[in-house]
Amino acid sequence: MIKSSIRARLMVSSMIGGLALIAAPAFAADASPMASTGDAVGAGSASSSPIVKVGADATATAADTAPGAQVSEVVVTGSRIPQPNLTAVAPITAVNNVEIKAEGAVRIEDVLNNLPQIAAAQGGAISNGSTGTATVNLRNLGANRTLVLIDGRRVVPGDPTVPVPDLNFIPAQMVDRIEVDTASASSIYGADAVAGVVNFIMKKDFEGVQLDANYAFYNHNNGDDSIQALVRKRNFTLPSSDVTDGFTTNLSGIIGVNSPDGKGNATAYFTYRHLDPVTQVTRDFSACSLTDSKTGFSCGGSTTSASGGFFIFDKTQATYNLDTVTGTGAASSFRPFLSTDQFNFAPFNFYQRSDDTITAGVMAHYEINNHIQPYLQFMFMDDHTDAQIAPSGAFGQTFTIACNNPLLTAAEMAQVCTPANIIAGPGGPSVQIAVARRNVEGGNRVADFRHTDYRAVLGAKGEIDDNWRYDAFFQYGASVFALDYQNDVSLAKTALAFNNCVGAPTTGLISGCVPWNVFQGGGVTQAAVNYVETPGLQEGLDTETIVEADLTGDLSHYGFKSPWATDGVGVNIGTDWRRETLDLNVDEEFSSGDLAGQGGPTKSDHGSYSVWEIYGEGRVPIIQDQPFAKSLVLNGSYRYSHYNTFGGASTYEVGPTWNITEDIMVRAGYNRAVRAPDVVELFQPQTVTLDFSNDPCAGPTPAATAAQCAATGVTAGQYGHIAANPANQYNGLTGGNPNLKPETADTYSAGVVLTPRMLPRFSLSVDYFHINVKDAINGLGAQSIVNQCVSTANPFFCGLIKRAPGTGSLWLGTSGFVTDTFVNTADYSTSGVDIDGTYRVPLEDWHLGPNGNLLFDFEGTYTIDYDVTTAPGLGTFDCAGLYGTVCQGTGTPQTAPTPTWRHKFSVGWDTPWYGIGVRAAWRYIGDLTVDAASSNPLLANPKLVFPVDEHLPSVSYFDLEASWRVSDKYTARVGVNNVFDQNPPLIGSNNLPAVFGNGNTFPQLYDALGRYIFFNITANF
Repeated sequence: MIKSSIRARLMVSSMIGGLALIAAPAFAADASPMASTGDAVGAGSASSSPIVKVGADATATAADTAPGAQVSEVVVTGSRIPQPNLTAVAPITAVNNVEIKAEGAVRIEDVLNNLPQIAAAQGGAISNGSTGTATVNLRNLGANRTLVLIDGRRVVPGDPTVPVPDLNFIPAQMVDRIEVDTASASSIYGADAVAGVVNFIMKKDFEGVQLDANYAFYNHNNGDDSIQALVRKRNFTLPSSDVTDGFTTNLSGIIGVNSPDGKGNATAYFTYRHLDPVTQVTRDFSACSLTDSKTGFSCGGSTTSASGGFFIFDKTQATYNLDTVTGTGAASSFRPFLSTDQFNFAPFNFYQRSDDTITAGVMAHYEINNHIQPYLQFMFMDDHTDAQIAPSGAFGQTFTIACNNPLLTAAEMAQVCTPANIIAGPGGPSVQIAVARRNVEGGNRVADFRHTDYRAVLGAKGEIDDNWRYDAFFQYGASVFALDYQNDVSLAKTALAFNNCVGAPTTGLISGCVPWNVFQGGGVTQAAVNYVETPGLQEGLDTETIVEADLTGDLSHYGFKSPWATDGVGVNIGTDWRRETLDLNVDEEFSSGDLAGQGGPTKSDHGSYSVWEIYGEGRVPIIQDQPFAKSLVLNGSYRYSHYNTFGGASTYEVGPTWNITEDIMVRAGYNRAVRAPDVVELFQPQTVTLDFSNDPCAGPTPAATAAQCAATGVTAGQYGHIAANPANQYNGLTGGNPNLKPETADTYSAGVVLTPRMLPRFSLSVDYFHINVKDAINGLGAQSIVNQCVSTANPFFCGLIKRAPGTGSLWLGTSGFVTDTFVNTADYSTSGVDIDGTYRVPLEDWHLGPNGNLLFDFEGTYTIDYDVTTAPGLGTFDCAGLYGTVCQGTGTPQTAPTPTWRHKFSVGWDTPWYGIGVRAAWRYIGDLTVDAASSNPLLANPKLVFPVDEHLPSVSYFDLEASWRVSDKYTARVGVNNVFDQNPPLIGSNNLPAVFGNGNTFPQLYDALGRYIFFNITANF
């Protein structure tokens, strides 16, 4: 395995006096038993000395390092105080640049999503509901509760609709290592670090030229006979038996130069990445939307069919009857809608979005003298991606049309204009209908996203005297957002076009209008498509401005040193000011809700907040080099933050580290974190939009009783006559709340680290964590609100349900909805155990001769519980090991599920022959059970428990990689991830949550596209 040690890593570099991650690169060249393959050492490297690896959280000794190497004090994520050894309070997982290459990753999200502590969120596999970004989500507490840093400094929010950092901004080739602090560090870095910190350490002392070329693609064998039989039964399109697609090209260049006097360095980089799109029709298991039932899966679809679905209102029964069009032209008529008329929307959706990304930047520093060392960073990204889904249309849009409408044929007029259907209209007898017809003639909906990000840091650091150092900087970041939404349909224009372009009786014909004749087969013209189609435009800007300065000192000079310790007290104190602004401007089409395919209006949003902070941190060695106390250190930190939106808040952390001997260390920590509401949570306008997936009072045989449904607002006449949404999409009133207060979180951790001297180069750590987020900012969850009202008749929840007059619907039109705005009522609590082990052994130690080295690396996380309380006193449910519309819907942060057990285990062999190395990895994702099958009444829903997806099996993926150091200048790699082309577990539409459930599975959690085959060559000059 090419991964660095399992926790905080010691950094050693003798040549440049700088810091480099201690790594044990697999596939080392035969020039040195611990040498890298050219990615970190040799020509084009930041250091010409070997980089070595020691046990996790252990102290490096002279024997551990290369001859002549000097051990320096280091700074690790979660602290600002340099330390002579790595007895970190919080568990820290590190991934280095060599591992990123070994995984064939060109997207940082793919590297992070393989770590068992991280739940997948936004990324390249999301299309319907995509923001065009990629985000990281520690402990499944939401991307907004994970703080993302570059070299210990914040990253600007990447999107004005979801203001969290966009990982596309991070160039994989420039990442020296990634450090993940999984026990929170809010008092060190400020708000948002509720679940922890992901810190990207960039290459800053590079010398030479490094060129990288990466080419990759997916290969999949479509051999699921049972699913293919379902697709054939519906006469839907089947993909080829063997597909190769999703081609990816990634090119990068890094150039670095040291100053002639060796006191400075400038490193510049440029990267280009292109990904081809993959549609769901290319995989047999996603060629149709699977519907789950007691009898198994079937190919479902939407009543918004290509030929038209028409809900015709029967006033005598107070219900809608669903018909469709048959025949063509004047011979067209209505007949009852059949399941075979459903529109198969699945094939059009992207499984992998198309993407073109350019990043560029420069990092420079120069030591004028010991007292002043100016530095700068400038980073740029331009990302252009398309999210494609099925065609738009009229999605249950309601109209009153005159019985003399010339678009109706004589047969249709006779069929719909019956005494049971006729109502009084402004121009005479009319009927009320809800039209569900796809704009198949107009093409697929495409969200054309553009994100252009900038980040500049200008600062200086240096010594004040022998005991104090300073660091001060100014940082500005901006993310420019643009969305061009194409091929959507205007509700206002379709209303006119349905009525043969006749406005109000006194208005007459509307100039420029073209009738959209969906009542007759073949009646839609290109002119009509051109008229009803309307683009939607959004533009936005996020900015982040930071001014910060801190001092780090050694107080031993002033007598602050324990009589039982050799090291003095270390402190860091500082202050910062930060301002976040957000501006989102949308056109009239979005703001009015006129776009049929959006599920509701999107309003412009503007807001800002600022915060001033002071902070301090202390490291107090109490005992050192004593029996049963090789080292006992107390660590603590405190931060006071004053926000202009709500006032002051305090965060703090305390924890000891106790090295009992050189072999055993124990540690514990407590952390109080605070997360301030962001601009969207505070100021987003409230709108009605699609928000949840199941109305238990809809359909001819509702899941809930008449009495239960009455509590939700259903009348006796409506019960059993409320049309169910065949796409499982229902309305919620969502938006911001300016009265929000901060979230608070308490994190507890305790662990042990073993580095036995009797087993050199072996380390094992076991750490327990518990995180409790109080007053969490979230919607109550529209689905949870409905479920609570049905199961408890609680007036608070029932009062949030507003059914449409007459129909009782929560999806036809926008008059029926569930109020689901942001509130401070949720409580999330998760706990578990992280296990991390590594062992590097020369084969000579096993009496196998001088045949290289083996490296074993293991990371696993067992999640004990993930408890959710939507509001105080209303019960708690545990989502650990569960998936479904509540646990991954709006009842919890919307992300992929958290299996109770995940691990990643790898074995690497760096041979002594020609710089060849091989690596095998096993990624395991534990099984899941549908939340509706829970015994907890807040989750239980027997109507949604089906044998086909009640239980998702565990999945194992096996990866292989080989590298060859062709010469001192060239290294080649080839690899295959998911060697056995494992299919993802499949989920039916009744239990597949929105956004992160896509293509009948969770494509950001599972390898949905099959084998990933990659080739890479690195050239150093």
